[in-house]
Amino acid sequence: MGSFKLEQRRVTHRGREFHFVSYEGQVANAARKQMATDPTWFLINAGKRWPVFAHQPTQESEELDRQLAEWLERNVFA
Repeated sequence: MGSFKLEQRRVTHRGREFHFVSYEGQVANAARKQMATDPTWFLINAGKRWPVFAHQPTQESEELDRQLAEWLERNVFA
């Protein structure tokens, strides 16, 4: 199994800065009735985190920033 590299992005959108962090996915755990999860970007704010979308390690920075800004527009400013 490869080693997951945590990534962080700070995106300024509508004059505000937003902090995003990628977290490694989890394997399924039948004993705890937990399903497997994919690596995911999360918005971090006020000590909490909200899932955004799947993390793709080969994604270009400009494209990622564009997608994060679009997500903010749909989910934070809608």
